[in-house]
Amino acid sequence: MYSNEEIKLIRLLLARLERVSVDSYWAHRASGIRGGLLRAVDDLENGAPIRQDLLSQLISSAFQILTRAAKEKR
Repeated sequence: MYSNEEIKLIRLLLARLERVSVDSYWAHRASGIRGGLLRAVDDLENGAPIRQDLLSQLISSAFQILTRAAKEKR
């Protein structure tokens, strides 16, 4: 079972990914990861099983994209 803290983290990542500039190289990738995280949150909230490795990969990818998008913005 996933904790409220994990769901809060995913929601924070979703909000940040939504703010990646559409002019950024990373916007398209952010959109894809965001879609995966949205599906994962929906599944978690509805009690559907989700693979931990998939969720970990989505979270890791979200952090990587946000980091790279921030570096590009500088």
